[in-house]
Amino acid sequence: MKQIQITLTPGESKRIIAMGVKKHPVIQQALQKGTILITLGSTNAYVLEELTGKKVERSRYAAGYINGRTSAVPKDIRLPSIALKNGKEVKSDGILNEMTSSDVVIKGANALGSDGIAGVMMSNPVGGTTGEFMGPVMAKGINLIIPVGLEKSIPYSVLNISKRIGIQRCTKATGYAVGMMPLPGTVITEVEALTLLGAEDVFPIGAGGVEGGEGCVTLCVEGDKVEEIFEIVQKVKDEGEG
Repeated sequence: MKQIQITLTPGESKRIIAMGVKKHPVIQQALQKGTILITLGSTNAYVLEELTGKKVERSRYAAGYINGRTSAVPKDIRLPSIALKNGKEVKSDGILNEMTSSDVVIKGANALGSDGIAGVMMSNPVGGTTGEFMGPVMAKGINLIIPVGLEKSIPYSVLNISKRIGIQRCTKATGYAVGMMPLPGTVITEVEALTLLGAEDVFPIGAGGVEGGEGCVTLCVEGDKVEEIFEIVQKVKDEGEG
């Protein structure tokens, strides 16, 4: 079996993950006939670009972010969430009321736990954007796709974290105090994305770096299509996604 090794910066990982998300059968079906809600998030901005072919102001297509502190994008400069109906861009206001179990919500995460469950931090007392959509998603059985880079892997259970932390339990924080919501959906990391792009097996072999390589992940990719995958990765690197 052919084998390649690739190293991706966080930005390059987001692009590869977004390309994989687009290939997912649930997404492909909803692009043809259905609704996809792309919630705010740094990785989701890349997903939105892949699904629409349009460039997005990524720094504004987010609610919260981490820059050495737990931070939030001011509401007055945030872009609105975008929804796609039968592949066409529509306003997201009220779209959850129309969505059914064949539709898709795409939500990023802040943590990928050792239990394989992803979680999102919440600094808003009523849950913010996550609080708005999780009720309808769970009640209706809407498909939840969670694009998240392996750099967000943590050696602890997200379920346990969610039981132990909360805004009102925290006395001090470097930035905003947060709670955590476990996300019961389909996680797509670089591993799943590269598999959707044609790999037969993918596994991480290293993480981290220096001189701008902080947050990198190095992976081994196996299969008959590894040459094609290497070309995709090289193109992403050439375009300066990192």
